[in-house]
Amino acid sequence: MAVGSIPFPAMPPLDGVRLGAVMAGIKKPNRRDVVVIELPESTTVSGVFTRNAFCAAPVVVAKQHLEQCRAENRSPRFWLINTGNANAGTGEAGLRDARTSCAELAKLAGVAEQDVLPFSTGVIGEPLPMERLLAGLAPALESLASDDAAWEHAGQGILTTDTRAKGATVTLEIGGQQVTINGIAKGSGMIKPNMATMLGFVVTNAAIEAPLLDRLLRETVDRSFNCITVDSDTSTNDACMLAATGTGPSIVDDGQVAVFSNALQRVMTELAQAIIRDAEGATKFVTLQVGEAQSRQEALDVAFTVAHSPLVKTALYASDANWGRILAAVGRAPVNDFDVNRVVIDLGDVRLVEQGGRAAGYTEAAGSAVMAEPDITIRINLGRGEESATVWTSDLSHDYVSINADYRS
Repeated sequence: MAVGSIPFPAMPPLDGVRLGAVMAGIKKPNRRDVVVIELPESTTVSGVFTRNAFCAAPVVVAKQHLEQCRAENRSPRFWLINTGNANAGTGEAGLRDARTSCAELAKLAGVAEQDVLPFSTGVIGEPLPMERLLAGLAPALESLASDDAAWEHAGQGILTTDTRAKGATVTLEIGGQQVTINGIAKGSGMIKPNMATMLGFVVTNAAIEAPLLDRLLRETVDRSFNCITVDSDTSTNDACMLAATGTGPSIVDDGQVAVFSNALQRVMTELAQAIIRDAEGATKFVTLQVGEAQSRQEALDVAFTVAHSPLVKTALYASDANWGRILAAVGRAPVNDFDVNRVVIDLGDVRLVEQGGRAAGYTEAAGSAVMAEPDITIRINLGRGEESATVWTSDLSHDYVSINADYRS
C-alpha cells in the first residue's frame, strides 16, 4: 500500500558512476538484494549516520573506512549494499563479516579494502549469510552499468518492506555547465531518522571540496530526512551518503553554492517524501506545518508530538475529524509558557481551533471532507515567535500492524 503513484524517474548517466544489482538470495529468492555502486577516483564522499547506540556493524566499518580514506587523501571507490539482513546486534562477528565483504569486493575490483563502504538493511540480530553475499559480489560487478535502468535496479535492490523504488534527479546549469544530481533511497518502517535517513545514496557530477560537501549534506538532510517520521523508531542502520564525482563544474563561490544547495535540497526532500508516501500500511500523506514558534526546535517539537500521536494517526486513517486529538497533542508538546489562546490550528483550509477552543465557523462536515483526502495538511501557529518547521508523516493503519507482526515470517 502506498499513497499516490510516483514512477521511478529516468536518471541521466554520470561519468564514472556505475551501478550493479543482483539476486543473491540473502533473505528471499528472486529479488535484487546486493547492490554495488562504483565511483570514480576523483570523487569526494560525505556521509551522515545513525546515532542509535546499537549502530550496525556496517555503519561502524563505513565510518572507519571513510575516515581512513580522508586521512590518506583518497576517495572511497565503492558502496556495497545488501538488503534482507541488517548485520546489527551481531557483535564482533558482525564487524568481521562487514570487513570481509569489503575485502572480497576490493580484491575483485582491484582497490584497497578501505575503498569499499558497506551498508546493510533488514532483520536485526541475525548473522549475515556470508556465503550467499560473497557469491553475489562478482555478478554484481559484472552487471555494472550507468544507464537509467541500472539506477532503477539499484533502487529496487535496497528495499525491505518498501513497495516501490524511490529515486529523484535534478539537472541544472552552473557557470554555463551542466550539473546533475541523482539519488535513491529506501525506507518504509522504523522511520524517525536522527542525522540520517534509512539508506540514501546521492551522487552529483559537481566538484565540491570535502568541508563544503559535509556542510551541504548536513543542512539538506536536516530539512528533509530529519523531518519525516512513520513510527518514531530510529534504525540501527541509518546512513545517507553524498558523493561529488568532480567530473563536472566546481562549486566554489557563494552564488554557486546557493544554487547547488537548492537543487540538492529538492532531491533530498523528494526522496524523504517518497519514503512517507510508501510508509508501511500508509493511506495518507500528512504535512505538519508549525509556525510562529520561538525557535525552529520548538516548532519541530510540536510537529513531532502531533506526528507521533497514535490517536492522531489512527484518526487520520479512519478519516475521522476528531480534531480534539490534534489539540491535545499540541498541548502536551514540550513548550514552556504556552498561551493556548494564541494557538491557531487549521486542517487544510478549515479552521479547527482558535481562542483556546473550537473555531466558531467549524463544521464536522468540512473537517471530515479534508480528512477523507489522501494528502492532508495540518497547520499549527503558536503565536509566540517567527520561526517555523515542516514535518511529514503518515497515518497508522491495520496493515502497519500486520506488516510488522509478520516481518520475520
